[in-house]
Amino acid sequence: MGRLKRILDWRLSIFGDDRRSEIANPKSSAPGVLDRPDVGDTKGSGGWIVTVYDNDHNTMDEVLVILIVATQCPVQEAEIETWEVHNLGRSVVHHGGQAECERVAETIRQIGIRVTVTEE
Repeated sequence: MGRLKRILDWRLSIFGDDRRSEIANPKSSAPGVLDRPDVGDTKGSGGWIVTVYDNDHNTMDEVLVILIVATQCPVQEAEIETWEVHNLGRSVVHHGGQAECERVAETIRQIGIRVTVTEE
């Protein structure tokens, strides 16, 4: 738990908001279902994605926290993406421009997990 506390302290120093209570006391024990908007065919739209891959080193809590820190997503979204990483082996955790996706990926890599940035 020491590593998780350091990540949360780092987040507080960078972003100035504190989601410790939200992370420590999630509203549900299992991720729910998020409705994703139908954006049609985005292939070749020039967008980029960040994909995180499962490993045997990082805990689910570490992945959950770093996704919140890196992408500024709600806890519920991070829970779903963490579940996908753990159970499906990978999850697309962010969409955006190339520079933004590279920044997000660099933050996630700080915990030693494999991350890729690819064009959609």
